[in-house]
Amino acid sequence: MRLCKPVRPCTLPATTLRAAATDHCSFHSCTITDQPATRANKKLVQRQRVRELERLLEPIDTSGFTPHCIGKKWMEYQGIQNWEGLLDPLDDKLRSEILRYGEFVEAVYKSLDFDASSPTYATCRFPAKNTMLECAGLSKTGYALTKYLYATSGIKPPRWIEKVPSWMATQSSWIGYVAVCQDKKEISRLGRRDVVIAYRGTTTCLEWLENFRATLTHLHLNQPDDAQQEEQKKHVNSFAEAPMVESGFLSLYTSRSGTSPSLQEMVRDEMSRLLQSYGDEPLSITITGHSLGAALATLTAYDIKTTFNRAPMVTVISFGCPRVGNRNFRCELEKQGTKVLRIVNTDDLITKVPGFVLEDDAVDPTGLPSWIQKRIEETQWVYADVGRELRLCSRDSPYLNSINFATCHDLKTYLHLVNGFVSSTCPYKATEQRLLNNHITEKLMA
Repeated sequence: MRLCKPVRPCTLPATTLRAAATDHCSFHSCTITDQPATRANKKLVQRQRVRELERLLEPIDTSGFTPHCIGKKWMEYQGIQNWEGLLDPLDDKLRSEILRYGEFVEAVYKSLDFDASSPTYATCRFPAKNTMLECAGLSKTGYALTKYLYATSGIKPPRWIEKVPSWMATQSSWIGYVAVCQDKKEISRLGRRDVVIAYRGTTTCLEWLENFRATLTHLHLNQPDDAQQEEQKKHVNSFAEAPMVESGFLSLYTSRSGTSPSLQEMVRDEMSRLLQSYGDEPLSITITGHSLGAALATLTAYDIKTTFNRAPMVTVISFGCPRVGNRNFRCELEKQGTKVLRIVNTDDLITKVPGFVLEDDAVDPTGLPSWIQKRIEETQWVYADVGRELRLCSRDSPYLNSINFATCHDLKTYLHLVNGFVSSTCPYKATEQRLLNNHITEKLMA
């Protein structure tokens, strides 16, 4: 850093340095100032930064973690009390569970065929369900895959689309899977049998186009015909009084093609089968996803609780989720008892779109008259955030000195931040060590 005048270095007593060895947050409020460096020191710093970036690119290593026994407290960690007392500071058991579900999502990305020239583009590279997790780098999870899931775009391609490469017109694509915990030791550790539904984010061209269909639409998961929809609308005085969701997300969830059923139909069929098989024992359904997959996870949770009267506890663990629906959609989720934990990177723009949010506190901070708010809500652009939020920040990580849009939204970044997060007052485990290193460097350079 170039300075126009000498800057007095930050000096810390030895007692503070000793305290930092046992306290993650000792140096969080201390600002360390860079000092002029020699050429050798500059090269040393550059090599350190390269190592830091290389470490970030490595997958989160959970092999050394001791699996935490959830046992009788499993409902608490699934959000029955909205994760009160577990998020700030972040409970280590909850951290390991979030990372575990994040790895299920990462397995979808690793298994997807991204090669646009491949005849199996946008399908799973591992057709055998019994080996998919292992092939994707997830061995010994205790889960067995039971269903591959596909999403279909409802956008009707124009006639000229036949002239473009086939991958640009891919209408149905593999988006995730259903897996059931079958290992007795893992079931004992978790305190119940767990069903996981994992979704990836946006990949195909038509999925991107669906993302841009950002206006709200009425939530009709039972797909009524036009006459029924008109009859239902008569009982709704305004858009604000009905649960509504983003048009593109709903399209991807409910659309079908001539050769593929809708994602909704596949989920319902599989959940019906699994509830018949395991409904008499302690059971949970955990739906996890990243980006578009996080939005579909929220819709899936709502649909399961709406469709099955005796549905077990349903929890959503979402990473980088965009806004999904309006205030009434959030209220319906809360009435159902669906629990949503949103992992949010404050530097990630995707979590701030689409539309905008009007606060609904007792005292309206906008100061707008109610009739103006009502008109704004009728524009079909007013969304509401759902569930509880675990707020992280790329800038808190010592391994993310240079950030950009893509990095901030990447699933690996989210898992990296969850792995290092401590609390809102000490946002990263490595903060202490980084500041200690900087302080030692300054002393050597003084």
